[in-house]
Amino acid sequence: MNNRIALTTIVIREVLRFSRIWLQTLLPPVVVTSLYFIIFGSLIGPRIGQMGGIGYNEFIMPGLVMMAVITNSYSNVVSSFYSSKFHRNIEEMLVSPMPNYIILLGYTLGGVARGLMVGVLVTLTALFFADLKIEHPWITVTIVILTAMLFSLGGFINALFAKSFDDISIVPTFVLTPLTYLGGVFYSIDMLSPLWYKLSLANPVLYMVNAFRYGILGVSDIDITAAIALIGVMVLAAFGGALLLLDRGVGIRS
Repeated sequence: MNNRIALTTIVIREVLRFSRIWLQTLLPPVVVTSLYFIIFGSLIGPRIGQMGGIGYNEFIMPGLVMMAVITNSYSNVVSSFYSSKFHRNIEEMLVSPMPNYIILLGYTLGGVARGLMVGVLVTLTALFFADLKIEHPWITVTIVILTAMLFSLGGFINALFAKSFDDISIVPTFVLTPLTYLGGVFYSIDMLSPLWYKLSLANPVLYMVNAFRYGILGVSDIDITAAIALIGVMVLAAFGGALLLLDRGVGIRS
């Protein structure tokens, strides 16, 4: 009972944290997505034509939603947990009877909540630009939740190792951004040369984007079963790794 109350409290605090500043957390992804649709979909899309038998606006929509989910899930946790470290209020949680896995799960669910909320808003925005019909609802929901969890955990791990506010921006800038743009958001990897095709298969974001695209449009460049299995294994590995680091006090105990 006490653990459930503690978990609920952390999650509510995290949700209130990003919802109070919705102009900074929820509105920007909507604006950015609209610009992507206007520039890539409306201006460049007609010259590209269909992609895999699907209109270009419809093709890029799942990738844009997934990109927003990844970015916001990650940034919510990394900024929130590092702020707790910086202001040293994380110590109050660590000395409480609350288990470390509750702390980790609370921050993770907070990041998932923001990722899903942004994903819904971006999807609603996409409806103004693309005609969509979800082909496989359960796959769509499963992929978006697993992806949000994975990158929330990634943000937690980044926050543990971060020693300054500059450190929490390095991974999003130099890792997440290249991976998302090279993850098949704007193109099919079938268009790539054999070398770049093989290199793309090493990009985990590719599997998330394509699995999510399969859930919505029913098309994918990769095997869906393998994609779901890979994402699930990565979530479990990230949770186990983050919990181990938290138990050892990495980045917290000086």
